[in-house]
Amino acid sequence: MASIKIAGTVNDSVVDGEGWRFTIFTQGCPHHCAGCQNPQTHDFQAGREADTDDLLQEILENPLLAGVTFSGGEPFCQPAPLAQLAAQLHEHGLDVWSYSGYTLQELQEMHRPEIDALLNEIDVLVDGRFELSERDLTLSFRGSRNQRVIDMKKTRETGTIVLKSLD
Repeated sequence: MASIKIAGTVNDSVVDGEGWRFTIFTQGCPHHCAGCQNPQTHDFQAGREADTDDLLQEILENPLLAGVTFSGGEPFCQPAPLAQLAAQLHEHGLDVWSYSGYTLQELQEMHRPEIDALLNEIDVLVDGRFELSERDLTLSFRGSRNQRVIDMKKTRETGTIVLKSLD
């Protein structure tokens, strides 16, 4: 059991990753990107506390889900409980996507064990701040052209960043 601060959840998203997804919107974000689609998630004092065991049970009640997406806010501001939840989700055969305003390199350069643990559990990372000048509504699973959809499994295997094929 761990507690995380969330803005809310969506139990049947098709826009936050491949397949039917349960999306957890974490509360709190240091980036404050202009044009952010979730500005209500920026305030670290807002939102509500949620128990990861309760979230897991809610997720497992939906047999149609392909996976879970951590969005925000900034999920990497709460990496430890999310890493634990991601490991449990994998045990149940679900994949895990995460959005972050940080780039993968920025996250790695933080050298924080709890961030590394979350990176090791994520299957796909959509990284980079939303940039209004790069906004492109035709992109799959991202809002601006500077953001990358990274296949974290292949990236860990090869040691170099591998972008996910979105066919």
